[in-house]
This record gives sequence, structure tokens and C-alpha cells, in this order.
Amino acid sequence: MSGIPDTVQRIALLPGPARVSNRSMTLAATPRTDRTNPSGASASSVVVGVGALSFADVIAVARHKARVTLDPASLEQVGATRTIIDALAADTEPHYGISTGFGALATTFITADRRAQLQASLVRSHAAGSGPEVEREVVRALMLLRLSTLMTGRTGVRPATAETYAAVLNAQITPVVHEYGSLGCSGDLAPLAHCALVVMGEGQARDAAGALLGGDEALKAAGIKPVVLAEKEGLALINGTDGMLGMLVLALDDLARLLVTADIAAAMSVEALLGTDAVFAADLQQLRPQLGQADSAANLRRLLHGSGLLASHAGPEDTSVQDAYSLRCAPQVHGAARDTAAHAALVAGRELASAIDNPVVTVGGRVMSNGNFHGAPLGYVLDFLAIASADVASMSERRTDRHLDASRSKGLPPFLAHEVGVDSGLMIAQYTAAGIVSELKRLAAPASVDSIPSSAMQEDHVSMGWHAARKLRRSLDGLGRVLAIEIMTAARSLDLRAPLTPAAATGAVRDLVRTVAAGPGHDRFLSPEIERVVALVASGAVRLAAGSGLV
Repeated sequence: MSGIPDTVQRIALLPGPARVSNRSMTLAATPRTDRTNPSGASASSVVVGVGALSFADVIAVARHKARVTLDPASLEQVGATRTIIDALAADTEPHYGISTGFGALATTFITADRRAQLQASLVRSHAAGSGPEVEREVVRALMLLRLSTLMTGRTGVRPATAETYAAVLNAQITPVVHEYGSLGCSGDLAPLAHCALVVMGEGQARDAAGALLGGDEALKAAGIKPVVLAEKEGLALINGTDGMLGMLVLALDDLARLLVTADIAAAMSVEALLGTDAVFAADLQQLRPQLGQADSAANLRRLLHGSGLLASHAGPEDTSVQDAYSLRCAPQVHGAARDTAAHAALVAGRELASAIDNPVVTVGGRVMSNGNFHGAPLGYVLDFLAIASADVASMSERRTDRHLDASRSKGLPPFLAHEVGVDSGLMIAQYTAAGIVSELKRLAAPASVDSIPSSAMQEDHVSMGWHAARKLRRSLDGLGRVLAIEIMTAARSLDLRAPLTPAAATGAVRDLVRTVAAGPGHDRFLSPEIERVVALVASGAVRLAAGSGLV
């Protein structure tokens, strides 16, 4: 039996580096559901405590409101580990996190009669976030990941504390967590403290309907008894990389859809701009054995198969020598983004298999301080993904612009306008895409290169991984919008190429777009149409319309 954690092992079964958003996401992300629902496709319950969570476990709880079930054997181990903490709590010698203060106050001994106050004070003081509320799916993801760590038996919490945490998740109670507060080291302290505060019956939370309640009201309405924290439990509830990791897993789920959508958009543009698919040939791609590139090129070949538009200019009379880079090099750029996401998936898989706390209870029973809470591994890959997102969006916007420029579009009307001079066509849609791409380039500036010392220089280097994750979420939203604008533009170009016909896959996407956005015609209010196509991209409908077989 391999000693590799389950999540990492599943990813490693792939030939070469994991390929996110297609085969690897399927292999690495099968949810561990309840025994009555073995398929995992619509998980009603995710089992926590039987090894590392998968990507799909996190998505099921964060985005699809799946319930959590605690593994009984693991819960017993949680109780067994707690006896170690209880023994140290009875010791007259100070033990960090159990009978001492925290951070720069780690040498201050706290007597037994003050320790409940110590733990509660820790949570209250660390719940110091500010700014807008963080999205419900992010809070649910970070709570699930913290619960998973509690269930490893390495944190020293009581079983009842883990059970209460699970009950809050299952009641669809979402603690109010704020945008600002985490430095990504020691983990996501402030966001997790806001969650712990609600478990204590304090702070603020949203109920299942979204109503804002006090933490005590939310628990009372759900019939949940607040936790009175014992030794070590305050630290265990707030000391982890769960916010960063949760947002990384959510981002990888989004990228699984967006990178395939980018291939679909590129295929539509290659067709509508009378480009060639010859450059996507498998033998050409094999000369540079980059895995993501191979997948992207395979998608483009499949998407463009049977295209009447491409066949119309494939003869010797075609004098075009080379397409522009934004068309010809799509597999190279999209593929590089895929490989970047694959690396991020490996890091996420290892983090899902981790037990992060400080101090931590080792398998041998030692209670040890450590540095595993530092978010650098996550911060780096979150920044890498923001760079990749910006570049894929940049290439998409360049393709959109080519549709609108009569000098480069090979016969299409300026700006795809219905009546040139009277109508502006899709001119300003490209402005919107350009504005988004400009912002994405700014968001690509890495957060993880920054560090500001805190806690009287005890915590003198931090990861800023939370901020890397927050800006990545905005970046991926922008990428989806830029791709939607390209698809909307390419759909109009395909219409204008009639009677020449697109491939079956790209034609199906064009037809889908036509269900929410009208075809060529006089100028009209574009913003609602753009938003409806954005929704098609976000829902995965564009990918589904393109047919099966895409990777």
C-alpha cells in the first residue's frame, strides 16, 4: 500500500503532470459520498475523516450544499488525541497553546481558571476583519477544510467541538467573514476566527435564507448548542490555510470550465476569420510535447472537424500563408495555462492531505510548534493562475478585435455593423473586453512577493496568500466575461459568413448564443445580451453545447 496521501496518489496516476480541468479533475475529485449515493454526481453527504478530501468533496459542500458526515472511527481518534491535551493542561509546566499566551506572548503562563477566557479571547480578538462580506461558497469551503483538519486527530480538539462545527455547516449557517484581515500566515487567522466566533454563539452569520443574524440567534434557530472552548481549541479553530486552499480549489473548478471554453472561443474565431486548422495537426503538436498544448490542440481539431468555412478556402488558390498569433498559437497559450493549473492542482492535492495547526499533535503524541501554517505554497500557485488567466484573456481580446477590424477580418463589415456608418455594431463590446483585460494584467501582479511583519516582529514574514486568492477570483470572473464577448462576437461573424457553414460543434455554440442574444441587425442595447452570454459561460452551457470529447 502506498504511503502517498490518497488525493495526491490519484493525481499521480496520470501519465506525466496532472492535467487539470479534464482527466485529472475527474480522477482526483471523486467525492466520498454517503453509502446511499455512491455515484458522487449529486452528493447529498460528504464523509469527513477518512483521508484527504477530494476537490469534488469541497465543491459539493461549498457550491452544492452537500451535508457533511463525520467518520465514527476518526471521531474516536479525535477523542483519544484530546486526552494528550488534557494531560498537558494538568501539568504545572507551561505548554504553548494550552497553558500560555500566543504569538509574542507565548511565554506567559495562564492558570487553569483563566483558560476558557484565554481561548475565547483569542477568537474574539482575532475576529478583526473588515470590508465586504466574503462569498458564501468561500466560507463554506474554508469551514469544511478546517473541519477536515480537526478530524485528523492532530489538533487536540474535543469530539463535541468537531461535531458542533459540522452541525453549523449542515444547518447552512454561514458566518460573516470579511474581505480584509488575513496575511496568509499563521494561516487565515481572521477569517477562521469569524467562523469560530459563530460556533461559540457570537459574531454574525447568514442563515440558509441569507438573513443576517447574531451568531447566538443563528445557532438557537438551528437547535445547536454553542461551544465553550477548552484548552487548545481556540488555536485549532483559527490556525490553518483553509481560506486560501478553499479559494484555490474553487478556482480550479472554474478553470476546468474556462480553459475548455477558451478553446471553443478560439475555434469559433479561427473559422469566422477564415483561418486554418492545419497548424493544430497532431504531428506538429508532438514536436513540442507539452501536455496542456496537446490537449488544447486536440480540442481545436475536434471542434473544427467538418467545418464548411475552413473547407471553403483550403485549396491551392488560398494565398494566405500564416494566421495571426492569436489564432495560430492558441494551443500554446491555452496549454501553458492548463499546465499551470495542473501544477496548482498538485499543490492543492497535497494541501488537502495536510493537517495544519500550531501547535500540532504528532502521530507519536508530541505537541509541537511548527511552521506548516505558512501559505507560501498556495500563494505562489494562486499568483501563477492569475498570470495565466490574464494571458488567456489577453489573447481572447485580440481575437475579438480582429473580427471588428475590416482590414484584418477578410471581408466582414467594420465592427460587424449592420449598416456601416449608422450602426456601431460590436465596437464597444471590444472596449469592455479591453478594459477587463487591462484590469486582469494589474491583478496578475503577484501578492506573494509582499510581506509585512506583524505581532511585534515574531511573525516577520507572511505569505499574503489570502490576497492572492481574492484577486484570482476577480481575475477568473473577468476571464469568463472576455471569453463570452469573444464567443458573442464570433457567433455574429459566423452568421455573416452564411451560406458557408461552421463545424457542428461551433455551430451548436452559435445556436446556443442565439437563444439569449439576437443575430446581426441594427444596433440595440448590448449589455443585457453580454450578461446572458456570460451566464452561459459560467453555467458550463457553452461547453456542453460544443459536445462530448473535449478535454
